[in-house]
Amino acid sequence: MQTRDQRLAFAIYERVLAFATPNLSSKRRKQYGSMAHKLPILIRTAGLSQALAFVEARHREKEGKAPPQLKLLRDLEDVLRKEKMLEGANLFAVARQAEIGEYMRLTHHTMAALLWFKRYAQSVLGVQQGEDADEEAEDA
Repeated sequence: MQTRDQRLAFAIYERVLAFATPNLSSKRRKQYGSMAHKLPILIRTAGLSQALAFVEARHREKEGKAPPQLKLLRDLEDVLRKEKMLEGANLFAVARQAEIGEYMRLTHHTMAALLWFKRYAQSVLGVQQGEDADEEAEDA
């Protein structure tokens, strides 16, 4: 029987590995990996709902294509849902409406998953903490 961390590690590895393909630009890999480093810090400083709202507002889909930062959020939601840590379609919506006990549980599970995203951003994508892609070029 696998532990929760083992299941998270395996599920997240597959998602991060999809960003390590040569057909994706280095910039997109860095944006995905950079958000994997930044999101836990945002959650610790602002709270789960506020951090998710910030990322969703700052990185909107353009021309039907999700930026890497939103792809990370969708991957996070998929993993949490698959591991039965999230009941609902959208992490932000569930977090916004959760009672305090559920909110704390959801925050704990989210941080546990993000630890693996961060580790794989370093080891698989080669993105170190503090390394930033040029986001202004994408926003323009």
